[in-house]
Amino acid sequence: MSTHKPPLVRSGAANRQDQRREAILAVAREVFNELGYEAASMSTIAARLGGSKGTLYNYFSSKEALFEAHIRGVCTLFAAGLFDFSEDLPVAEVLTRFGEGYVTQLMSDRAVRTFQIVVAEAGRTPELARIFYEAGPAVGLDHLQAYIEGAKARGQINPQDCALAAAQFFSLCRGQQHLPRVLNVTARPTRKVIAYQVAGAVAMFMARYGVGE
Repeated sequence: MSTHKPPLVRSGAANRQDQRREAILAVAREVFNELGYEAASMSTIAARLGGSKGTLYNYFSSKEALFEAHIRGVCTLFAAGLFDFSEDLPVAEVLTRFGEGYVTQLMSDRAVRTFQIVVAEAGRTPELARIFYEAGPAVGLDHLQAYIEGAKARGQINPQDCALAAAQFFSLCRGQQHLPRVLNVTARPTRKVIAYQVAGAVAMFMARYGVGE
Protein backbone atom coordinates (compact mmCIF):
# COMPACT_ATOMS: atom_id res chain seq x y z
CA MET A 1 0.00 0.00 0.00
CA SER A 2 1.36 3.41 -0.94
CA THR A 3 2.44 5.64 1.92
CA HIS A 4 2.69 8.73 -0.26
CA LYS A 5 0.83 11.64 1.27
CA PRO A 6 -0.60 14.43 -0.87
CA PRO A 7 0.87 17.89 -0.28
CA LEU A 8 -0.87 20.00 2.28
CA VAL A 9 -3.13 22.61 0.73
CA ARG A 10 -3.89 25.75 2.66
CA SER A 11 -7.54 26.59 3.03
CA GLY A 12 -9.04 29.62 1.36
CA ALA A 13 -9.48 31.25 4.77
CA ALA A 14 -5.81 30.71 5.63
CA ASN A 15 -4.72 32.19 2.30
CA ARG A 16 -6.95 35.20 2.86
CA GLN A 17 -5.42 35.66 6.29
CA ASP A 18 -1.93 35.59 4.77
CA GLN A 19 -2.97 38.14 2.15
CA ARG A 20 -4.51 40.37 4.79
CA ARG A 21 -1.38 40.15 6.93
CA GLU A 22 0.80 41.12 3.98
CA ALA A 23 -1.52 44.02 3.17
CA ILE A 24 -1.19 45.27 6.74
CA LEU A 25 2.60 44.97 6.57
CA ALA A 26 2.71 46.86 3.26
CA VAL A 27 0.77 49.79 4.73
CA ALA A 28 2.74 49.68 7.98
CA ARG A 29 5.98 49.78 5.98
CA GLU A 30 4.84 52.99 4.29
CA VAL A 31 3.88 54.58 7.62
CA PHE A 32 7.08 53.57 9.39
CA ASN A 33 9.23 54.81 6.52
CA GLU A 34 7.38 58.10 6.36
CA LEU A 35 6.97 58.89 10.07
CA GLY A 36 9.55 56.74 11.81
CA TYR A 37 8.73 54.30 14.57
CA GLU A 38 7.96 56.71 17.42
CA ALA A 39 5.51 58.91 15.48
CA ALA A 40 3.77 56.01 13.75
CA SER A 41 0.65 54.69 15.45
CA MET A 42 -1.71 51.77 15.05
CA SER A 43 -4.50 54.32 14.46
CA THR A 44 -2.63 55.85 11.52
CA ILE A 45 -1.88 52.46 10.03
CA ALA A 46 -5.50 51.34 10.46
CA ALA A 47 -6.80 54.54 8.84
CA ARG A 48 -4.58 54.11 5.80
CA LEU A 49 -5.52 50.46 5.60
CA GLY A 50 -9.18 51.40 5.62
CA GLY A 51 -10.12 49.37 8.68
CA SER A 52 -10.11 49.50 12.44
CA LYS A 53 -7.39 49.09 15.03
CA GLY A 54 -9.17 45.93 16.08
CA THR A 55 -8.33 44.41 12.70
CA LEU A 56 -4.64 45.14 13.23
CA TYR A 57 -4.68 43.62 16.70
CA ASN A 58 -6.16 40.44 15.26
CA TYR A 59 -2.87 39.99 13.40
CA PHE A 60 -0.31 41.86 15.53
CA SER A 61 -0.52 42.23 19.30
CA SER A 62 1.18 45.63 19.38
CA LYS A 63 3.00 48.25 17.34
CA GLU A 64 6.24 46.64 18.51
CA ALA A 65 5.15 43.27 17.10
CA LEU A 66 4.16 44.90 13.81
CA PHE A 67 7.49 46.69 13.55
CA GLU A 68 9.33 43.48 14.39
CA ALA A 69 7.55 41.73 11.52
CA HIS A 70 8.50 44.63 9.27
CA ILE A 71 12.16 44.38 10.32
CA ARG A 72 12.28 40.64 9.75
CA GLY A 73 10.70 41.07 6.32
CA VAL A 74 13.27 43.67 5.30
CA CYS A 75 16.12 41.45 6.51
CA THR A 76 14.73 38.46 4.61
CA LEU A 77 14.53 40.47 1.39
CA PHE A 78 18.04 41.80 1.99
CA ALA A 79 19.51 38.31 2.36
CA ALA A 80 17.65 36.67 -0.53
CA GLY A 81 20.23 35.08 -2.83
CA LEU A 82 23.09 36.94 -1.15
CA PHE A 83 24.85 34.06 0.61
CA ASP A 84 25.43 31.82 -2.39
CA PHE A 85 29.06 30.98 -1.67
CA SER A 86 30.60 28.57 -4.17
CA GLU A 87 33.45 26.37 -2.96
CA ASP A 88 34.56 25.74 -6.54
CA LEU A 89 35.55 29.33 -7.35
CA PRO A 90 38.55 31.38 -6.22
CA VAL A 91 37.96 33.24 -2.96
CA ALA A 92 38.51 36.64 -4.56
CA GLU A 93 35.81 35.93 -7.14
CA VAL A 94 33.34 34.72 -4.52
CA LEU A 95 33.99 37.73 -2.29
CA THR A 96 33.67 40.13 -5.21
CA ARG A 97 30.28 38.74 -6.16
CA PHE A 98 29.13 38.70 -2.57
CA GLY A 99 30.50 42.15 -1.79
CA GLU A 100 28.83 43.80 -4.76
CA GLY A 101 25.50 42.21 -3.88
CA TYR A 102 25.86 43.18 -0.23
CA VAL A 103 26.73 46.82 -0.88
CA THR A 104 24.01 47.15 -3.51
CA GLN A 105 21.44 45.97 -0.98
CA LEU A 106 22.98 48.00 1.84
CA MET A 107 22.71 51.22 -0.13
CA SER A 108 19.12 50.63 -1.25
CA ASP A 109 16.44 53.06 -0.11
CA ARG A 110 14.68 50.27 1.82
CA ALA A 111 17.78 49.21 3.77
CA VAL A 112 18.93 52.75 4.46
CA ARG A 113 15.55 53.88 5.77
CA THR A 114 15.21 50.81 8.00
CA PHE A 115 18.68 51.41 9.42
CA GLN A 116 17.87 55.06 10.11
CA ILE A 117 14.65 54.16 11.94
CA VAL A 118 16.28 51.44 14.04
CA VAL A 119 19.18 53.68 15.06
CA ALA A 120 16.77 56.50 15.96
CA GLU A 121 14.79 54.12 18.16
CA ALA A 122 17.69 52.16 19.67
CA GLY A 123 17.99 54.35 22.76
CA ARG A 124 14.28 54.16 23.63
CA THR A 125 13.61 50.59 22.53
CA PRO A 126 16.85 48.59 22.53
CA GLU A 127 14.91 45.34 22.10
CA LEU A 128 13.91 46.37 18.56
CA ALA A 129 17.53 47.21 17.77
CA ARG A 130 18.57 43.79 19.08
CA ILE A 131 15.96 42.09 16.89
CA PHE A 132 17.23 43.98 13.85
CA TYR A 133 20.85 43.09 14.59
CA GLU A 134 20.13 39.41 15.14
CA ALA A 135 17.88 39.13 12.06
CA GLY A 136 20.21 41.07 9.78
CA PRO A 137 23.88 41.90 10.46
CA ALA A 138 24.48 38.91 12.76
CA VAL A 139 23.12 36.52 10.13
CA GLY A 140 25.44 38.01 7.53
CA LEU A 141 28.44 37.70 9.80
CA ASP A 142 27.64 34.07 10.57
CA HIS A 143 27.28 33.16 6.87
CA LEU A 144 30.49 34.90 5.83
CA GLN A 145 32.43 33.50 8.77
CA ALA A 146 31.30 29.98 7.83
CA TYR A 147 32.49 30.51 4.25
CA ILE A 148 35.84 31.89 5.41
CA GLU A 149 36.31 28.94 7.76
CA GLY A 150 35.64 26.58 4.87
CA ALA A 151 38.03 28.42 2.57
CA LYS A 152 40.68 28.28 5.28
CA ALA A 153 40.15 24.54 5.69
CA ARG A 154 40.61 24.14 1.93
CA GLY A 155 43.90 26.03 2.11
CA GLN A 156 42.66 28.97 0.02
CA ILE A 157 43.18 31.65 2.68
CA ASN A 158 44.76 31.70 6.12
CA PRO A 159 43.18 34.08 8.66
CA GLN A 160 43.92 33.31 12.30
CA ASP A 161 40.52 34.61 13.43
CA CYS A 162 37.76 33.90 10.92
CA ALA A 163 35.13 35.90 12.83
CA LEU A 164 37.39 38.94 12.81
CA ALA A 165 38.16 38.45 9.13
CA ALA A 166 34.43 38.37 8.30
CA ALA A 167 33.79 41.56 10.26
CA GLN A 168 36.75 43.25 8.57
CA PHE A 169 35.48 42.37 5.10
CA PHE A 170 32.06 43.85 5.84
CA SER A 171 33.73 47.03 7.11
CA LEU A 172 35.92 47.26 4.04
CA CYS A 173 32.91 46.90 1.77
CA ARG A 174 30.95 49.61 3.58
CA GLY A 175 34.00 51.83 3.32
CA GLN A 176 33.45 55.56 2.95
CA GLN A 177 30.06 55.17 1.26
CA HIS A 178 27.68 53.92 3.94
CA LEU A 179 27.81 56.65 6.60
CA PRO A 180 27.21 59.56 4.20
CA ARG A 181 24.38 57.56 2.64
CA VAL A 182 22.52 56.94 5.91
CA LEU A 183 23.07 60.58 6.89
CA ASN A 184 21.44 61.66 3.59
CA VAL A 185 24.63 63.47 2.63
CA THR A 186 25.09 61.53 -0.61
CA ALA A 187 22.85 59.75 -3.08
CA ARG A 188 22.80 56.04 -3.74
CA PRO A 189 26.14 55.05 -5.33
CA THR A 190 26.24 53.78 -8.88
CA ARG A 191 27.16 50.23 -9.83
CA LYS A 192 30.53 51.50 -11.01
CA VAL A 193 31.25 53.12 -7.65
CA ILE A 194 30.13 50.00 -5.79
CA ALA A 195 32.29 47.75 -7.97
CA TYR A 196 35.31 50.00 -7.40
CA GLN A 197 34.85 50.01 -3.63
CA VAL A 198 34.35 46.24 -3.42
CA ALA A 199 37.39 45.60 -5.65
CA GLY A 200 39.48 47.55 -3.16
CA ALA A 201 37.98 45.62 -0.24
CA VAL A 202 38.73 42.27 -1.87
CA ALA A 203 42.27 43.34 -2.76
CA MET A 204 42.99 44.36 0.85
CA PHE A 205 41.40 41.21 2.24
CA MET A 206 43.41 38.94 -0.04
CA ALA A 207 46.62 40.87 0.60
CA ARG A 208 46.16 40.20 4.31
CA TYR A 209 44.81 36.65 4.24
CA GLY A 210 45.62 35.21 0.83
CA VAL A 211 47.90 32.21 0.47
CA GLY A 212 50.92 32.72 -1.80
CA GLU A 213 51.43 30.49 -4.78
